[in-house]
Amino acid sequence: MEFFSSSVEMTEDLGRTLAKHLQPGDILAYYGDLGAGKTAFTRGLAEGLGIREMVTSPTYTIVNEYLSGRLPLFHFDMYRLNDADDLFDIGWEDYLARGGICAVEWSERVEEALYDAIRVTIRKDAENPEHRRITIDTGGKYADFSL
Repeated sequence: MEFFSSSVEMTEDLGRTLAKHLQPGDILAYYGDLGAGKTAFTRGLAEGLGIREMVTSPTYTIVNEYLSGRLPLFHFDMYRLNDADDLFDIGWEDYLARGGICAVEWSERVEEALYDAIRVTIRKDAENPEHRRITIDTGGKYADFSL
């Protein structure tokens, strides 16, 4: 499914909407350039899960944990990892076992570990850099997902 966003708020709204459908253990694999809106999408996702903490980019921490919602949210930034082996070294399987949602920025760096992930691609519009094209591929899950 492809969506159009003309603001940060619309990107967050889309994340909020998707959150209503997510189940324990779901993985979201994010694709998009620096500044595309991955963290904004995650802020909306967190709100949709009922998370009250402020959501920030996990660039320097690799993973931020948010535990106050209906499901835990583990927000990863894989930019500084070399490959999936590094992901397993930081305890990936432990996060999966906790039954939360794993939202993974820069997921192309650890693609082989993200089987069965919901793919979220966020691209800046070439003509208007404030606009985004957001593609969500649920891989057949949540066929009823729509705005």
